[in-house]
Amino acid sequence: MPGFECFGEAERKSVQEVLDSGVLMRYGFDAMRSGHWKARELELALAQRMDVDHAHLVSSGTAALTVALASSGIGSGDEVIVPTFTFVASFEAILAVGASPILCDINATLGLDPLAVETAITPKTRAIMAVHMCGSMADLAALKGIAEKYNLVLIEDACQAIGGTFNGRPLGSIGDIGCFSFDYVKTITCGEGGGLVTNSSDIYNKAQAFSDHGHDHLGMDRGADEHPHLGYNYRISELNAAVGLAQLKRLDEFLAIQKRNYIQLREALSNLPEVEFRHVPVGGVENYSFLNFFLPNAKMTQQVNRILTENSIDGAFYWFNNNWHYHRKWEHLKELSSPFKFSDEIKSNALSQETRSFKDSDKWMERTLSLLIKLSWTEQELERRCTVLQNLKKHL
Repeated sequence: MPGFECFGEAERKSVQEVLDSGVLMRYGFDAMRSGHWKARELELALAQRMDVDHAHLVSSGTAALTVALASSGIGSGDEVIVPTFTFVASFEAILAVGASPILCDINATLGLDPLAVETAITPKTRAIMAVHMCGSMADLAALKGIAEKYNLVLIEDACQAIGGTFNGRPLGSIGDIGCFSFDYVKTITCGEGGGLVTNSSDIYNKAQAFSDHGHDHLGMDRGADEHPHLGYNYRISELNAAVGLAQLKRLDEFLAIQKRNYIQLREALSNLPEVEFRHVPVGGVENYSFLNFFLPNAKMTQQVNRILTENSIDGAFYWFNNNWHYHRKWEHLKELSSPFKFSDEIKSNALSQETRSFKDSDKWMERTLSLLIKLSWTEQELERRCTVLQNLKKHL
């Protein structure tokens, strides 16, 4: 991770085919295309890879989440449970459809704590958004059980975990709908892009129309399309899809490199008795894009992070103080700082959460470090990193 480290001839060839046709839009202009439909090809390949009936591409992972929520019928007055550890896009998408994000504690998986989720459910709860941060998953068996018990939509935000599996199923295919990001720093990239997958024909039909101004896409004449409902413009371009199509074909190659590098770094850390590795639920297989581990306390975690930085180990993340991925720095959410106005209901929910401490999340995140696993490391660079990790015990 990320896939841009391995751009090559396949990506260039796919993009050049689009440029040669002159058609950069995914819809229409049939006669000019020379048979090239990159977005359509990528959707079919993604559906096959994720073992689902339907896949639909959009302009970003944020767009995928927004379209997923809207296509699941979630909107004004509804509540969506989301973890305290995620990227801001998760709650941005919820607010975009007029619903309220309800922050909820995490556990040793670094995903939603099922016990906290069940406590957070109210009569207004419509969905659980399980976010698979840093290459691994929340406890999907428990969360799926809760969703079924309370008749809630289970949305998988698998934007950082493509290629991971749970009980033999691809992450993203287990809930009612799964979302992926293909932005520039993801395991496979379109440059900018995202996608959603589902086995529901109803959700898919709404999603493919909602993301393109409500077009039903049933005919060959775009101008004659019907509009069964409102929509917006979340389309992906053929150029972006062309890059992603080439990258998806290389996903297994990327996963194998990540796994090899991950295993070597984990072995280097294993001689440090203070280290506890992130909990992966039984039946889960990471996509190996991050090595995530805990140290005994916040002081030692920050000390190790400083040592890594001093030894030029880039890609080490102490999420507890991160602006974009952890609730402590989300004042703009808790205070609803926005250029547009929110409903009184959303304001009320934000105010109630502003005073919450989320101590159960803090006790995990203040002790968490994550190491990004890169695809482009040479053997010498990987060996250097392993040596730095092995020598940590000298400083603790």
